[in-house]
Amino acid sequence: MATLRLWQSFARLKAIQPYTYRTSFGCCRSMSDVTAADFDLSTDEDSGIAILRMQKKPVNSLSLKTITAMNISLEKLEQDDRINGLIITSVIPKIFSGGLELTELYQPQKETLRELWRVFHEFWLKLYSSRLVTVAAINGHAIAGGCVIALCCDYRIMASSPYKIGLNETQVGLQAPVCILDSMVNVVGHKTGERALKLGELFLPAEALKIGLVDEVVADDAVLESARREVKKWLQVPGHARQLTKEALRKPTIDRMIARTDESIDLMYNMLSDDVTQKVLGNYLASLKKKEK
Repeated sequence: MATLRLWQSFARLKAIQPYTYRTSFGCCRSMSDVTAADFDLSTDEDSGIAILRMQKKPVNSLSLKTITAMNISLEKLEQDDRINGLIITSVIPKIFSGGLELTELYQPQKETLRELWRVFHEFWLKLYSSRLVTVAAINGHAIAGGCVIALCCDYRIMASSPYKIGLNETQVGLQAPVCILDSMVNVVGHKTGERALKLGELFLPAEALKIGLVDEVVADDAVLESARREVKKWLQVPGHARQLTKEALRKPTIDRMIARTDESIDLMYNMLSDDVTQKVLGNYLASLKKKEK
């Protein structure tokens, strides 16, 4: 019942307005290339745990093609009854994910921008409502979209090195979509979330643990094993009861997101089409290039 209702949510989102990317597993070769280059997905049928390791240099940025490939992989896992848990982590030292590919937001093509936000909304929905036990093994900086991945998971474990995590959209002239605002507030509470979102705050591990943004801080070399341990702990709970409880708790946020998807996409498109926003974003990209030199 729970799984059926979650997949009905996916169907309602798709019915809002069709978009172009294909979800069949026999997708084009270029998508396979993207998957192989951007992340690795391994499954262990004995434990029932899958591990998605992001590996897109330099900062595991989330491009349209990357998110689309992730959606396909999440859908495949959702349909595989041999897999009941998912760990998301990174193989790039000091980086979990730097978030959306900013070059796709700067001076974008109209249709590409709309498709990016629509595919990103589905990614959020698939991960946030997944029947799987999901654990973010945060072994580096988790900024913007990287933080969103963590927020969507059931549990978040962060390395103790001075990495940062948070939603800094306002710092680059953007408002985060409603689903992201809700995700943050649901995890850390309204007062703390509102301040963090307005200021675009980034948090060190101890600070993130204090406000509840992460659930556990461990030594860098213990992150993945701690994630495996946590998934196994959750899998000891009867699956149907755990899934029904998750659905009941997250349903208001999911319904709100589905109802406002088109509005949210229009908002992001209009915001990114604004000259002031583009100027701020352009300046931010320029500052990043200077840091690389």
